[in-house]
Amino acid sequence: MSLIVSPKTVFAPHLGKNVKLGRKRSVASCPHLKLRNYLRKSTPSPPGSADYTAKAATALGNVYMNDTLGCCVIAGGYHVVGVETGNAGNLFVASDGQITTDYGAIGGYNGTPGTDNGCDMQTAMNYWVSKGFANGTKLVGWLAVDASNEEEVQTACYLFENLYTGMELPDPWINPMPSAAGFVWDAVGDPDPENGHCIMGAGYDGQGIIVDSWGLLGKATYAALKKYAIQASGGELYVLLSPDQLARGQTKAPNGIAWTDLLSDFQEMGGQITTTSSGLVVPTPAPAPAPAGPPPLVTLAEAQGWLQAAFKNGPLLMTRGHAEAFVANALANAWPK
Repeated sequence: MSLIVSPKTVFAPHLGKNVKLGRKRSVASCPHLKLRNYLRKSTPSPPGSADYTAKAATALGNVYMNDTLGCCVIAGGYHVVGVETGNAGNLFVASDGQITTDYGAIGGYNGTPGTDNGCDMQTAMNYWVSKGFANGTKLVGWLAVDASNEEEVQTACYLFENLYTGMELPDPWINPMPSAAGFVWDAVGDPDPENGHCIMGAGYDGQGIIVDSWGLLGKATYAALKKYAIQASGGELYVLLSPDQLARGQTKAPNGIAWTDLLSDFQEMGGQITTTSSGLVVPTPAPAPAPAGPPPLVTLAEAQGWLQAAFKNGPLLMTRGHAEAFVANALANAWPK
């Protein structure tokens, strides 16, 4: 049973209005892969810092309806898409309609307040693997990241340019809410189950990860991740992987990840991927539909036979118009498709 019945609202000074929480704990943990199982001893240490926010500023500044709906899980996913597409030179910013469509498919929202009940991250990630995002981006899969391991967190963010984070925020983080960019969320107080929230990480430095929440960029320290983004505290941390992100990761660390094992395991879990001769990952194209053959030919005798059978069971008296309609209907029903 979800810990959230209706998303909690909190006042956001930078917007001058309330925003909503809404991330639920997953009802049951779905089968998933863990990044640490694919890291080799030869994995190069990530650089001291990385920041992928600049080219995605328009998308990251968009609250994606998380002021009126408890759709932070959906907003966080589309912030990942914004970072990926922005850094690839083709920034995608989702419309309100696209956000509510995904919120409906994943969380059951149908436009009425009674169905605005938030959603969980694993259901969302599996949906985006199966159906894709509104711009056509389709996840190959997702990997769990150990929030208590600072180097693993940095490696995930460096290689794949995102961290998809769920936490039950401590009350001091949102009471009062940050009023401007540059805030720092550190370990303080206990996680509050009523404050379930999804945020997106788009960089890191020696202090923590750069996070985007309700249109503001700030920092969540490594101490905060170790305290709130772990399963024991109701938290979770993932990296979302599209074909383009996998390709960039392979370029950055060609020998640092067990790529063959990772791709094979993604395939076994339903990821539609293949590799090129250069080792880069590309989507497996859907099989082309078989070309339609020419329409079947019908002889005059066959058509007359259909009409005779139809009239045999038809009315004894009819007008000309009725007869014409009767003939047309009989031919339409009998003609081979």
